[in-house]
Amino acid sequence: MIEAIHINSIDLPIKERRIKKYILVWCSEGEIEMEIDSVNFKVPANHAVTITSGQFHKFIETPNAKGIALQFTYDFFCKDDKDIELIFQNGLFCHFDLNTVIEVSEHPAIAIHLDGIIRELKEKPYQYLSSIHARIELILIEINRAKIQQGEEIWKPDALFLKFLELIRAEFQHSLPVKYYAERLETTEVRLNELSKQHAGKTAQQIIHGLIVSEAKRLFYYEKLSVKETSYALGFNDPFYFSNFFKKHTALSPQLFKEQVEN
Repeated sequence: MIEAIHINSIDLPIKERRIKKYILVWCSEGEIEMEIDSVNFKVPANHAVTITSGQFHKFIETPNAKGIALQFTYDFFCKDDKDIELIFQNGLFCHFDLNTVIEVSEHPAIAIHLDGIIRELKEKPYQYLSSIHARIELILIEINRAKIQQGEEIWKPDALFLKFLELIRAEFQHSLPVKYYAERLETTEVRLNELSKQHAGKTAQQIIHGLIVSEAKRLFYYEKLSVKETSYALGFNDPFYFSNFFKKHTALSPQLFKEQVEN
């Protein structure tokens, strides 16, 4: 549900893993090195990086680095639409797997709130989970302010669009149409298309396909699945159809992509 780990802890994963939690990595000293979805990142002091639920990641041993890895579930933090919009505002955890290192050197309160979360988790005083929730809110607000100060445009997505993205990630194995998601979210296909174009410049179907392609790349890179295995894992009954689908969206056949990854 909620966990905070010191970066110099032996509990940090140095082998790749994926978990259904949102992760904020904060560096306080030195430089943290890590890999997220096959891309290497260096996070210097007073910087942070966010990892979306389901992304593969691992820490590369950096003995001189210090910091905190905060991880929490969607259900723990997102109590209402306001929370949903905050967690994804300005691309914090809704970056379509394009992770970025964020400078927050002018926002020392982040470190104070993270230390407070660790203390609350250790001592578990009365209403400690409510206190932690409030501290995460303040941390995300501080990071948003840092991004705005660095010239980024304010992006405040609609909660319904974010629920749509979360539902897609939970249903990768079925390769479902827009109509299914509209019914689950008690809305219309027209509304999902409007929100998708507004927030991502794409149709709802293009959003679904893009997230499926990203998942296929993860399965090839980390799970070492065959084209056939990946096809079935993503809800495609015909591996040939899946191969054409993948090539259409990446300009590479699955086999050529796998060969490039292996080399």
